[in-house]
Amino acid sequence: MPWNAEQYHKFQHERSAPFYDLLALVEIRPHLKVIDLGCGTGELTRVLAETLPDSVVTGLDSSPDMLKKAAAYSAPNLRFEQGDQARLTGEWDLIFSNAAVHWSENHEELIPYLISKLKPGGQLCVQIPSNHNHISHLLIRETAKEDPFHGILGGFERISPVLTIDQYAKILFEQNTENIIVFEKVYSHVLENSDAVVEWISGTALVPYFERLGNHKDEFLEVLRKKMKLALPESPLLYPFRRILFSAKKPSGHGNHSALVK
Repeated sequence: MPWNAEQYHKFQHERSAPFYDLLALVEIRPHLKVIDLGCGTGELTRVLAETLPDSVVTGLDSSPDMLKKAAAYSAPNLRFEQGDQARLTGEWDLIFSNAAVHWSENHEELIPYLISKLKPGGQLCVQIPSNHNHISHLLIRETAKEDPFHGILGGFERISPVLTIDQYAKILFEQNTENIIVFEKVYSHVLENSDAVVEWISGTALVPYFERLGNHKDEFLEVLRKKMKLALPESPLLYPFRRILFSAKKPSGHGNHSALVK
């Protein structure tokens, strides 16, 4: 997908808050081999690298535009490369992913696959947006089904692969991981108005639609903005953003096979 780093960064402060909650789940140990899936423009990957003593961190992303920005943060212990997170290779002490895994399909297979890439005693820490039932996302899908966009898009509709917290907990349990933590948190963002919500989703949820709309992008946005103003007339308005965070460790021997679901 043609990610736009500048558009994504318009709400950088709000988007970074879940990163620090996810970082708090990381077991800080020295000399780790770490991969950050969906590293984006690299600022937060640098924070991750600075937090882990004497560790080597790789930022992985599929977007050349994002990686071009990330290159500025390269360091002896931090490098960036292009790749597909769903085809991750190698073995890792920590697989970390902040707001990227939801762009890969079939989480029933993806999460076990990522766990298989952990070294014994390794940790998986993931944060996934789970806001796909918010009115903003519902209106995207509604508009995509209407003429002329249904024809322009060829019937395309992006259905989120994100599961429930119970399902993620079950997957982690069935993979015999330890110290399982799974919870959902609502991040309460105050935005100026409904147009700001459209700006927000233009950097994320709308990206696969923009890719297919071509010259009809602005027409789609105009229809969406009108619908959003009717649905969210307040100014300022609360944009409650749901996110799922989970962490688990691959056994290094005998351990505590338990799950915490909030």
